[in-house]
Amino acid sequence: MRISGITIPDNKRLVYGLRIIYGVGRSRAAVILQDANVGLEKKAKELTAEEENAIRREIEKYRIEGDLKRDISSNIKRLKDIKAYRGVRHLRGLPVRGQRTKTNSRTRRGNVRKTMGTGRRAAEKK
Repeated sequence: MRISGITIPDNKRLVYGLRIIYGVGRSRAAVILQDANVGLEKKAKELTAEEENAIRREIEKYRIEGDLKRDISSNIKRLKDIKAYRGVRHLRGLPVRGQRTKTNSRTRRGNVRKTMGTGRRAAEKK
């Protein structure tokens, strides 16, 4: 089964299979299946053509995949252009949502871990 250019796995339950689509998470997948009158325990290979079309219609109501990614990137670009605090944090590659940066945030900053302290452990081994 393909939805908006993404292949949904046949052997997984649809609640989990729909989550492959960018913009469809745990709760939205359940809502889509309920609105399409499809059982939550069904797998993609067990669907009829009518059920597939109902799921496609429900998913088309939401902004997903490329459109969603485009919207998110344009929102971030707008924040950068108006020099908002969050936009500046995006520009500098720092945490945006108020996390501490003295420790942590290594993945966001891209720092290589450096050993701190006296280094006594290394001296004891000799």
